[in-house]
Amino acid sequence: MTLTTHAITGAAIASFFPGHPVLAFSLGFGSHFLLDTIPHADYKILSDSINPDIGDKTKFDKLFFLDILRIGTDCFLGIILSLILYSSPILFWAVLWGAIGGIVPDFLQFVYTKFRHEPLLSLQRFHQYIHTDIRFKNNLVFGWTTQIVFVLVVISLSFYLHSF
Repeated sequence: MTLTTHAITGAAIASFFPGHPVLAFSLGFGSHFLLDTIPHADYKILSDSINPDIGDKTKFDKLFFLDILRIGTDCFLGIILSLILYSSPILFWAVLWGAIGGIVPDFLQFVYTKFRHEPLLSLQRFHQYIHTDIRFKNNLVFGWTTQIVFVLVVISLSFYLHSF
C-alpha cells in the first residue's frame, strides 16, 4: 500500500483517541501490518540502495533520488491529507502521530537495509510474513483503484462514526 493510504488510515484510527498520541502512534503502527495483508499495488522501488530485498550500499544516483522524491511526496501527501481530514486543535497531535505510526514500518524497512540487527531483523521478517503475496503488478489500474476505494471507505466510515 502507499504511504498515503497507511497515513490516512492511521490518522482515521487516531482521531478517536484525542489526547493520546502514544496510543495513536501505536494503533497507526499496527494498522500498517493489517493493511499490508490486503491485496494491493505498490510502486516499484528502483534503487537497490533503498530496496529492502537488496539493501545495496547507498549510491546517490538518479534512481536513488527518484525514489526519494516519490517516497517523500507520498509520505508528505499522506500526512498533509491526514491533517486536513482529521485535524482540529484537540486532535492535532493524535492525528499526526497516528499518520506517522502508519508510515514508520516502511521507513524501518529502509533502516533495515543499512542496519540488519535486532529488533529490525524480527520486524522485517514479520513485515514480509504478513505482507500479502497478491500484488496487482499486471493490473495497476485495479490495484490503485482498490486503494483509493479503501481510503474513501475509511474516511467515510470514520466520519460516520464520529457523528455519533
